[in-house]
This record gives sequence, structure tokens and C-alpha cells, in this order.
Amino acid sequence: MGIILKNKDQIEGIRESCTLAAETLDMIAPHVVAGVSTAQLNKLIDQYVRDNGAIPATVGYRGYKYASCISINDVVCHGVPSEQVLIQDGDILNIDVTTILDGFYGDTSRMYQVGAVPAETKMLVDVAKKCLDIGIKQCYPGNRIGNIGYEIARYAHAMGYSVVHEFCGHGVGLRFHEEPEVSHIADKDTGAVMRPGMVFTIEPMINQGKPRTKVDRADGWTARTIDGSLSAQWEHTVLVTRDGVEVLTDIHQEYPKPLVLA
Repeated sequence: MGIILKNKDQIEGIRESCTLAAETLDMIAPHVVAGVSTAQLNKLIDQYVRDNGAIPATVGYRGYKYASCISINDVVCHGVPSEQVLIQDGDILNIDVTTILDGFYGDTSRMYQVGAVPAETKMLVDVAKKCLDIGIKQCYPGNRIGNIGYEIARYAHAMGYSVVHEFCGHGVGLRFHEEPEVSHIADKDTGAVMRPGMVFTIEPMINQGKPRTKVDRADGWTARTIDGSLSAQWEHTVLVTRDGVEVLTDIHQEYPKPLVLA
């Protein structure tokens, strides 16, 4: 179908859904404590999304049953909520939420740190966030999609970490997954040229050890690092505008908004 350039009305709908997705991650933060199961967190997320007039996009997606993905420690992504998985002191975890509000999709994830997290683990989380920031700075009209991954990988490798290449960011807004694919490790000046109206996610997965992953056979979803090393990920949905980028899932004004919206 190709890359969909969103119009003004579509952008407003996507922006509202993105706001709700980000607010969901704010809502769950006080509940991310030692002793809580990931199933309990998922239940709270599901209820909050529905109470705000939306639907969790992951429920029923390719047979997935839950309103979120919750990935702890060596889980890179797609961690399946479970009553048997209890959060412990020292854990790091990523919570990933996608909302469907009035037919529009908003997608975001962030890292949470529980209790006394070792300094080297905090460094991994910080580097993963910096990788997201670096990727966002590459978003402007005329630049190529591949430069997002090129700059992310250049920084991550310089810091001694690896970048997962088996999962990528993606277009989003009117459907859960659209074109283009947004690789987090790529050759310079490759890929589609960015144009105003493009909406996609950037969601680098950064590992302490090797970049490869393996999927648990038991559930067919949970992707872990191949060597048991820790992994961290942050995700935003972004809109390319006429003069830069708007981070649609940024509800804390962390990133400057462009002067002129698409």
C-alpha cells in the first residue's frame, strides 16, 4: 500500500490516541513495584484504556490476549503478562501500550526501574533513552529513514552496547503496522525520504550483550536476548512536519514542538 501521508484530521485523531497511550504509561507508574505481577499491571492498563473510550490494539492481534507487552530484564520485547511473573527489587522493565481511539492508533513504551537498580543497569536504560533521542533528531523532511538507525547504532556501539536488528519501528496511525519499516541499525543515507505527514514509531532495543534474540516456545511471543543479557527499550510515535518533527506521544513537553505543524 505504500507510505500513508496523513491529513490534518487524521493527524489530530492520531495525536489524541497517542496522548492516551502516553497517559496510560503515566497511570501505571505508581503500580510498578516489587511483588506485583505483570498480569495485575496489564489488568489496570486494560481497564484504564477502556474507561477512556479506547481499545487496546494488542488484544486479539494475531491471537495475542493482553492489553500490553511487559518485558522484564532479559526480555527484549513482547513480554506476555502473567500471574507467575512477579516484579522484584532491582528489575528493569519496559511497558508497551498501543491504543485505538476513534479508529486511530497511538503507540509508545517506556522503561521502569524498581528499587535498587545497579549502576551498570541504569546506564543501559539511559543509553537506550539517548538512542531514542538521537533517532528523533534525525526526523525532518528530506532526510532518509535509514539515518535514524545509522545514528542510533553509531552511538550505541560507541557506548559498548548492541542494537537488536530483528525488530523495528513502523508506520502507524490508521493501522497498527504500516510502512515504512524503521530499522534501528542501518546504512547511512538509505531508505525512504521523509515527507510531511509521515507518522511512525522509533523504538530502539539496546542490549548489554549480543544483539540477537530468541522467542519463548511456550508462548510464541516473548523475545529474550540470546545470551541472557539485559535489554532496554523506549518508544515514541513521531510526526514529520514541514519544519521538523512532532513527538506525538510526548505529553511532558520533553521535545520542542515545530513552529508549523503538517
